[in-house]
Amino acid sequence: MISQTETMRAVVATRPGGPEVLAIEMRPRPVPGEGEILIKIEAAGVNRPDVLQRMGHYPPPPGAGDILGLEAAGTVAARGRVAPRHAEGARVTALIPGGGYADYCVAHETNALPIPTGLTAVEAAAIPETYFTVWTNVFDRGALKPGEALLLHGGTSGIGTTGIMLAKAFGATVIATAGSDEKARQCERLGADLGINYRTDDFVARTLAATNGRGADVILDMVGGEYVGRNYAAAAVDGRIVQIAFMQGQTATIDLRPIMQKRLIHTGSTLRPRPPAEKAVIANALLTKVWPLIEAGRCTPVIDSVFPLADAAKAHARMESGAHIGKIVLTT
Repeated sequence: MISQTETMRAVVATRPGGPEVLAIEMRPRPVPGEGEILIKIEAAGVNRPDVLQRMGHYPPPPGAGDILGLEAAGTVAARGRVAPRHAEGARVTALIPGGGYADYCVAHETNALPIPTGLTAVEAAAIPETYFTVWTNVFDRGALKPGEALLLHGGTSGIGTTGIMLAKAFGATVIATAGSDEKARQCERLGADLGINYRTDDFVARTLAATNGRGADVILDMVGGEYVGRNYAAAAVDGRIVQIAFMQGQTATIDLRPIMQKRLIHTGSTLRPRPPAEKAVIANALLTKVWPLIEAGRCTPVIDSVFPLADAAKAHARMESGAHIGKIVLTT
């Protein structure tokens, strides 16, 4: 039986700051509680919220602890009481509120899924945070339907590459913005119908032209700021704008007329603070509707780079450079 006297490596931010504040510390190995599993981690995904937490801008939710990491893949090492879903030794990938940058982590059993057939641990670790986010925001809140148009900002991010592939797999037209001509072309290579360099092109004009003046039915935005008004201009009648971050700022001055004239819905959500039961609903939808696509090779996670756990600072520097395409992953 696993006891708290056993230790493991874990990456934490020793103080708010740049990538250099990340350090490996020895911590007690966690013990799974009721409904939880202990995962021996092989790989963990790196995400933008990890960077914000390191900087002191995104504190973990109560009980999550200070170890970074929102997703991990590996083997079930132990189970708590009333946790029958995954057998010991099973290979799983899990969405967690924290703790992924370590040798072991605890996950609620309903927020863990079997690693899709044919995927490596690195690929599996790149799934939870982005696939859960895209599914709940694009398909649940945004209600994207086959034949509709999705405008996706940040097309070469982990969220962006996932959104492109999933939306195309479900029959949508995809327009994606990115920060260079090469990244725009990469979006198209991943399946986007149109990639737009937002630094040189007007994404509103290009979106309207690509949709014969109708606009995008769903817009997934992580920029905020002055993009809010531009999203309204690029949206179709009855369009749905879904906010998942605000890298350009959390406040904006907007003209309310387009909301009324186009009957727009501007909504948004966060994922990390949600209780396990809400995340379990998303997990079940992914297992039923998306896992078959992944196993068929239609939505394989895009891996930008892989770093050992000891080089977490380099992984964060890579993310902050903005040069990455797809997911950055740590291995133990």
